[in-house]
Amino acid sequence: MRTVSKDRILAGVTLLPSILLVGIFVYGFIGNTFWTSLTDWGGVGALSENPEKNYVGFYNYKDLFVGFLSSGFRQDLVNAIFYSVFLLIGAIGVGLFIAILLDNKPKAEGFFRTVFLYPMSLSFIVTGTIWRWLLAPSGGVNVLPTYVGAEPFNFRWLSSTQSILQFDWQNILSFAFNVISIVLIVIGLWLLGKRSKHAAKWLVAGIVIGILVYLFGDMLPKALIMEEKHGFNLATTGIILATIWQYSGYTMALYLAGFTGISQDLRDAAMLDGASTFNYYRHIAIPLIQPITISAIIILSHISLKMFDLIFAMTGPDNGQTGHPALNMYLTTFRANDFARGAAIAMLLFFLAALFIIPYLISSYRNKDERA
Repeated sequence: MRTVSKDRILAGVTLLPSILLVGIFVYGFIGNTFWTSLTDWGGVGALSENPEKNYVGFYNYKDLFVGFLSSGFRQDLVNAIFYSVFLLIGAIGVGLFIAILLDNKPKAEGFFRTVFLYPMSLSFIVTGTIWRWLLAPSGGVNVLPTYVGAEPFNFRWLSSTQSILQFDWQNILSFAFNVISIVLIVIGLWLLGKRSKHAAKWLVAGIVIGILVYLFGDMLPKALIMEEKHGFNLATTGIILATIWQYSGYTMALYLAGFTGISQDLRDAAMLDGASTFNYYRHIAIPLIQPITISAIIILSHISLKMFDLIFAMTGPDNGQTGHPALNMYLTTFRANDFARGAAIAMLLFFLAALFIIPYLISSYRNKDERA
């Protein structure tokens, strides 16, 4: 017992400097940023030696979501959601497809693995510069049809002003509840397919919320006094393609490592039982590497919230069609010197990242305790 106690004391003393540094320079600065977001620090005297800071509570957060002059941030937030969704679907889908092809040991497997993984080694600035040239309106992919005698494309990959899938921010509350209803129903159907006893709870909750929104949605308070349309800007298509190109190789490596870890005997047994290659991956391999899929979702979701340098390199800081909260935070803080508002945007990004990371950490520790 004495030895265990001494070891614990020694471990605590060894970790203490790191704990203090992380506590001060990570969580201390996060706390300071949150406090700044609750003040009115900004304006002409923001850079003075002793700037005036008055406590205003959550006014900055409220203004971002319902303020008359904050429509740009709200469109940036919608863009960030679409960036995240399409990055997850594209990178995971393409990465899984490539991993399955390479897992079947084609010729020159090592060469192709290196080719597909190479984009991950590039910085976002380099990727953005390359894809900005490729997607130039009068060059790049737009002129490819001319090599076969056809007319060139005229799609403006990074500067289009068209928008689809629009919704009215004035009705954001009813829209949010509808999204929650759909998500709960999808989770319920997924659990039902796995014959989980909890499937009925999720389905009933989703259906009840949907019915309530349908019946009483008009009674929900309006976020704005006038219509404000937001949607998927087609100018973000080029940035989404560049991001998927860069990170599909990363998810490929994750899945390929997972497939390699599956016993060959298990695959041989499945083939002997008459399973096709498609059925093997669908019913055996992919379910076995579900933790890798969850990890990929967490990592890519976190990356999608920090897409600053890629957007900056491809479309610049002043293209409102392709904006992102991270870029908005930079411009608000260091161009407009509105430090309190910039801190509020930073905290919103922090909370969004926490929505993905904290449930994952809780699940990981819970599974660890169950195995112990």
